[in-house]
Amino acid sequence: MLLSRKRWTWSLLPVMLAIALFALPVPAQADALVTSDVTFTGDGGVTLHGTVVAPKAAKGRSPGIVMVHGAGPVTREEFRDEAEAYAKRGIVTLIYDKRTIGYSTLRRNYETLAGDALAAVRTLRARAEVNPAMVGIWGLSEGAWVAPIAAARSSDVAFLVVAGAVGTTPARQQAWAYGERLRHAGVHGSLTHMLQRRAIRFGIGSGLFGEEERDPMLSWEHVHQPVLALWGALDREAMPAESSQIIRQGLERGGNAHYSIHFIAGVRHNLNRTFDDGFDRPDSLPADYAKFEAAWITGLSDGPPKAGADQPPSQDLLSRPVDGPFAWYESPWLQLAAFAIFLAASLGYALAATVRRLRRHRGAPPASRPARWLVIALMASTLGFLGYFCVLVLTGAYLIGPMVLGRPLPWLALQLLAVATVVAAVATVTATWRHRRELSPGNRIRLGMVLAAAAVFVPWAAYWGVLIP
Repeated sequence: MLLSRKRWTWSLLPVMLAIALFALPVPAQADALVTSDVTFTGDGGVTLHGTVVAPKAAKGRSPGIVMVHGAGPVTREEFRDEAEAYAKRGIVTLIYDKRTIGYSTLRRNYETLAGDALAAVRTLRARAEVNPAMVGIWGLSEGAWVAPIAAARSSDVAFLVVAGAVGTTPARQQAWAYGERLRHAGVHGSLTHMLQRRAIRFGIGSGLFGEEERDPMLSWEHVHQPVLALWGALDREAMPAESSQIIRQGLERGGNAHYSIHFIAGVRHNLNRTFDDGFDRPDSLPADYAKFEAAWITGLSDGPPKAGADQPPSQDLLSRPVDGPFAWYESPWLQLAAFAIFLAASLGYALAATVRRLRRHRGAPPASRPARWLVIALMASTLGFLGYFCVLVLTGAYLIGPMVLGRPLPWLALQLLAVATVVAAVATVTATWRHRRELSPGNRIRLGMVLAAAAVFVPWAAYWGVLIP
């Protein structure tokens, strides 16, 4: 019996050892890193908070890099995975929370953001584990606008790594991106022109776009540090083929022959993976993220690189300018006045109808039925357009709705509402003319307001494309 128990115990020993090994915590790769929080003063005296991610077992002083955000009020956590990827490959990385004072999506200043980036560079250069002569800036998207501005202003920046940089004005780039997304979705008709042209010019005219007409060459022609410019081969936002050529020409005009232009297969605008040809937004880094970049940075110790560029990916459509002289009817104030007319006419008609009921007037006034439908259609058309317009702009045309007959369903509904508004206006004009001798002065004023609004609505709706196929 004792012998059998011993044999049973020895037979279970491998199993017990395997269970013990699986139960032990597996050291994470991040354990090889050390992080420390920092505070520094950005442009204009604004206090900024960040985190330095560094390799734990580094020998000597390491290269450093400051990560500059893309658009929007992003925090350092947005780039935590990217910073760890760089640090695991020997690059000390500083990520920081974007300022909330003096910056918003609608109000931005790249010069101010460049001042913040330079303050971060100074902070990283002062650290004991960092080689101060090897601190650069990494910029993504909007950060790729900021990075060359900072480099052109200070020799403290040793190199640049930019991802998804744009070679045209932001307005022109955004118009191109709208077109790409709508074309991918299979959209046909007036919506594309509305977003690419009308919406962009309204943003420029109203001052809501932010840095919409900045020429990036004003910075790139003054960058003399080594540059690694990266684009995802499936970048659907930054026009990789067109932008890479423009930036390359700008660097060469400025006498900079130390650049590398590289396109990464299978990734989108922010160099993350994609599962929809670059038109989706998964948060997933490739397994070899930062491998090429880190090798390029460490290779700078052997001297600046020679000029080199990959073959760019295909780009079916080139961007087109959207700036230029504004026509009088494109004035944002005129657009706001049109909305005010629609609102005043609709509310005025509804208020007059309410007063009439409170005074217990019997019977409906002549032409009231088509006028009532006109008011309903007018309000639904204008408020519906305003809501859908805001959704398209705020989401970058990623949320357009289900497709029906080559149009997003919300846009098709708006077009049908616009037609219904015109039909109701014609019916109201016909009924008003037929009963013109029966109308009281008050009814004439009410109908006159609504018909005046309808007269403004027709050219307004044609301009914004809801009355255009």
